[in-house]
Amino acid sequence: MLKAVGISAHEADVYRTLVTTVTASAEEISATTGAEFAVVQRLLAALAEKGLARAVEGRPGRFAANPPEPALLPRLERRTSDLEKARLAVTDLTEAYRRHAWARGPVEMIETITGAEALRQRLRQLQEGARDELLWFCKAQYVAMPSGTNQAEFEALARGIRYQVLYEQAFFNDPDAVDNVVRAVRVGEEARAVPALPLRMAIADRTVAICPLAPAGSVADPDDVTALVIRGSSLLDALIALFERYWEAGTPLRVTSEGRIGEAGEAAPDSASPAPEDRHVLSLMIAGFTDESIATRLGVSKRTVQRRIQSLLNLAGVATRIQLGWHAARRDWL
Repeated sequence: MLKAVGISAHEADVYRTLVTTVTASAEEISATTGAEFAVVQRLLAALAEKGLARAVEGRPGRFAANPPEPALLPRLERRTSDLEKARLAVTDLTEAYRRHAWARGPVEMIETITGAEALRQRLRQLQEGARDELLWFCKAQYVAMPSGTNQAEFEALARGIRYQVLYEQAFFNDPDAVDNVVRAVRVGEEARAVPALPLRMAIADRTVAICPLAPAGSVADPDDVTALVIRGSSLLDALIALFERYWEAGTPLRVTSEGRIGEAGEAAPDSASPAPEDRHVLSLMIAGFTDESIATRLGVSKRTVQRRIQSLLNLAGVATRIQLGWHAARRDWL
């Protein structure tokens, strides 16, 4: 544990023995730690040189521990300062790399990844290295990372990384998808839903993107998975703009204390307000869930869902579901 301040594991063992025994001889330390006598003598000499141990005056052959703070804290502060300088140097180099990316050509700005395992590894690295935010497009049917298996997201959220995630409607056809999204939203993920997404992608800190190239559905052979890593370029700028356009159009996915998704809360009661169960259906519909997925989520038949939506249309006095969504937002039914 003290390697970071230049203290070896063996030196730490001897120092801890001195701390707990107040004073000790090399022979006693050798008996306690199991280290050879000659080795203990060398370790005591090293600890004395580093200011952690001293010979006891008037008691030849006995040693005592010095307080750890005066000896170790300056070392720790120097190490912290060195690490901060290294971090700043890496940041400067990264910025310089980005500024001159255009001059290196497409080979430097676009990298190809082959294989599902390689893609999973790069996605983990992307999230572990993020400093501010992750932007995601989540299409139905995974390519390399099944829903609910992205543990790196929860670790990043715990570090304070912002996650903005867009899900397409068909994503929720997976029976476990809703529960997985609920779990992520509860710990900080910002989630929205849209009818469909044009591609899969993840963007970290708006500086690098990973885009799997499978056009639709999951890939049968993991070796056939291919993805692009895209760094600072007009192509990356276009992907960020694409995300922002879809994000603005997306419907926020909220989670209630009961673990429901898509319901924004109780509406203010009025004579023309739908019942709570119908507001839940309405919220899921506006979030992009199909009638089948709403029925599965609520444990009712598809016909029951359609009947409830028709009653909402009648209550709002509109003819289409798009009009119903507009009316619901205007009347604060969500």
